[in-house]
Amino acid sequence: MSTETIHVSVAWPYANGDLHIGHLAGCYLPADIFARFHRLRGNQVLMVSGSDSHGTPITVEADKRGTSARAVFEHYHERFLQTQRKIGISYDLFTHTDTENHHRVAQDIFTRLLAQGYLYKEKQTLLYSESEKRFLPDRYVEGTCYICKYPHARGDQCENCGNLMDATQLIDPHSRNNPNDKLVRRESQHYFLDLAQFTDQILAYLAAHEHHWRPNVSRFSQNFVKDGLRGRPITRDIDWGVRVPLDGWEDKRLYVWFDAVMGYFTASIEWAQNMGQPDAWKKWWYNPEAKIYNFIGKDNIPFHTIIWQAELLGIDGIYNENDSTHGDIPLQLPYDVPANEFMNIEGQQFSTSRNWAVWLPDLLERYQADAVRFYVARTFPERQDSDFSWDGFVARVNNELLAAWGNLVNRMLGFAFKRFDGVVPAPDNLTAEDEAIIARCEAGFELVGGLIADVRLKEALEETLSLARGVNGWLNEREPWKVIKQDRADAARSVYTALRCIDNLKILFAPFTPFSSQQVHEMLGYAGQLFGEQRIENYSEETRDHLALVYDGAAAIGRWEKSALPAGQKLRKPSPLFTKLDAEIVEQERGNLGQAREEREI
Repeated sequence: MSTETIHVSVAWPYANGDLHIGHLAGCYLPADIFARFHRLRGNQVLMVSGSDSHGTPITVEADKRGTSARAVFEHYHERFLQTQRKIGISYDLFTHTDTENHHRVAQDIFTRLLAQGYLYKEKQTLLYSESEKRFLPDRYVEGTCYICKYPHARGDQCENCGNLMDATQLIDPHSRNNPNDKLVRRESQHYFLDLAQFTDQILAYLAAHEHHWRPNVSRFSQNFVKDGLRGRPITRDIDWGVRVPLDGWEDKRLYVWFDAVMGYFTASIEWAQNMGQPDAWKKWWYNPEAKIYNFIGKDNIPFHTIIWQAELLGIDGIYNENDSTHGDIPLQLPYDVPANEFMNIEGQQFSTSRNWAVWLPDLLERYQADAVRFYVARTFPERQDSDFSWDGFVARVNNELLAAWGNLVNRMLGFAFKRFDGVVPAPDNLTAEDEAIIARCEAGFELVGGLIADVRLKEALEETLSLARGVNGWLNEREPWKVIKQDRADAARSVYTALRCIDNLKILFAPFTPFSSQQVHEMLGYAGQLFGEQRIENYSEETRDHLALVYDGAAAIGRWEKSALPAGQKLRKPSPLFTKLDAEIVEQERGNLGQAREEREI
């Protein structure tokens, strides 16, 4: 089997509040499942993301708390690291956009786009606060929606009707910090990315990838281009963010949407530097055989199917023109953008302002990480919006994860440990039925693996569950717990066969439920880690230290291949994989929705 080179680029969350179930379902868990599978396949994987440090949601939160934007982003960045480590998101690097590396590379790309003639200056009419003596970013503006007449629409979006807003068109716009502050319209000069110049190239790119993209992503992107690409401002009047690298522009910063998508590239460079191999990132970005996947939510589609591509095309695919090591090969464009739809909560749209949300730190205090991962993966919004419901969570964990998989492991390992002296029994000749159930589980590596490779993750988990149910059905017919009383050799055949199947299933489940698969691995008597180690590293940047989540796969021994469980291998005393959920939690958890959540001090 040839080795593939896979880059997993994961959307960057604003560091202005805790992660919630929508983040997990939208991109983080799909990306992790995909990356873990490819690592098991032995492929070269680089998975990167980080905290978006510069969005106006961070400065809004800072104003609300009476602190600095830096304090807010550093606080939530550290909480992101702890939460994602606990849920098992295995980044090779989870960094942030306020590193020296990110600032430098983003400014380099801006400079090259300017030199290539893809940026132009134009005056914008914006809302200005005379009391605050500044132009107000959209998130700082509130007013009456000019579409549905909702009186508390934000300058960027109306929460009532969902439409994107032009802040200057709001009725009676005012500063959210001061409702009595009437805003005036003023002109401000900014740089724009001239997207129209890339129309033909991007249409050709979209056509070339249409066959393996999700239909909704491909259709949306092509319609977006055909409707006409227009210039977008890439600078803004704000003092928090990446500086514009030009004299006279000291009071402006790069727009966050412009530099955040560069993070997949800047994080790759930072990872290589941290590894002590500064050119290692080129294995992915200058390799025509490499495949770059962007895992995002559907609200980010045009930024990852059109705008990021325009930025890469605009620099002629060359990050540093003094770098001659890449030959004539340009930087690679994304191979696939498997955007997920939205996950609603109990039939209603997610809303942080109403606290209609399921927050990951809270969830992980009460429930097993693999139980959360399993339920979210079973309800992924891959093709359409899905719904997180508490009765669904209880039902799927108890009736599927626990009943089909956890109980299979517990009863057979417990039976083998107790009745066969704590070792894998040595069978005599297996029956045709025994060999058939083993073969069916082994065939799962191709079937499930193919689905994961195509980013059809819900189907892949359903097939894995089907295999586990098949083993349970076969076992109920064989009944070794009864047969052992009359025919110990026949019972040994059944137990050996079941353990072989469990050994296979633990790998098929591993990308979805890595913690419990590791537990099964150890109970079967194996040593070592299926996956590598996740840790939080304190990396020293040029001016200050910063925390990052990293994955070290050097010690990983897991492989996407059939079981080689030897007879006579010593088992470890088994323990339950999963905790059964009490039905009473449904109403308890529903009662938490919409209630005020205690704000943690920064």
